[in-house]
Amino acid sequence: MRDAFIDELVALAEANPQIALVVGDLGFNVIEPFADRFPDRFINAGVAEQNMTGLAAGMASEGFHVFTYSIANFPTFRCAEQIRNDVDHHRLPVTVVAVGGGVAYGALGYSHHAVQDYALMRSMPNMTIAAPGDPVETRACLRWLVANPGPSYLRLGKAGEPRFHASIPQIEPGEWLRVRDGDEDSVMLSTGAALGAAIARAGDNAVYSMPLWGMAAKPLQRAQVSRRASVTTFEDHLPDGGFGSWLAESVAGTEAAARLSPVALSPEVCDHVASQAALNRLGGLVL
Repeated sequence: MRDAFIDELVALAEANPQIALVVGDLGFNVIEPFADRFPDRFINAGVAEQNMTGLAAGMASEGFHVFTYSIANFPTFRCAEQIRNDVDHHRLPVTVVAVGGGVAYGALGYSHHAVQDYALMRSMPNMTIAAPGDPVETRACLRWLVANPGPSYLRLGKAGEPRFHASIPQIEPGEWLRVRDGDEDSVMLSTGAALGAAIARAGDNAVYSMPLWGMAAKPLQRAQVSRRASVTTFEDHLPDGGFGSWLAESVAGTEAAARLSPVALSPEVCDHVASQAALNRLGGLVL
């Protein structure tokens, strides 16, 4: 997903001179195509994520669409106040890019586990969450975010994720994107890099992805859930405050609420250092 992100960002920046990239002293061997092509729109803010976010907000207030880029928790939890007060509250076009969502950096331990980030970012009322399920959805998310500038959170995998789409799909916040045909009565619905786990466990059921969602997309969910007898959600995040919880909140108090079953990472993963594959198994995301 990282390579798809930077390739698409460079292509979009060719047509949009207001796109800028700010990094927290990392991303090397990934971000060079942008830095080399647009040196006047690339800033290395150093290991200072709070300053990075404040800088991005200032640039955004002057007309730029700024992408901040760092690993896992660093551009989110470390600078939550700046995201909340400077970016989201003022509805500024800043896209917070977190690479290594879930336990992609599991071998580096809990400091690098991004398993509570949905809970933080979806609590921001103006924030759009972009969680692509493969490199193709990454390109689709970027195109939507640039066409609809505002506070946003782009959560990427690390590298080597498989492709599940033959072409770049049209996506909208809250809309279910069909990935695989199958039984429409009992469907699998994933967000982010959990798409592969959903497909692996789907059997004959249809599989959908939701790469764009957030607080504003909740009203769209009741009708989509009500058309199915059961919906199983998948996410590489803790169950509390995650995607499954968001969907349950969207249909709370209706008969559709009983149709939901979440699959998420057990909190047990927080106490372990291991590969992504091992932690996803330990956490119950994959069998």
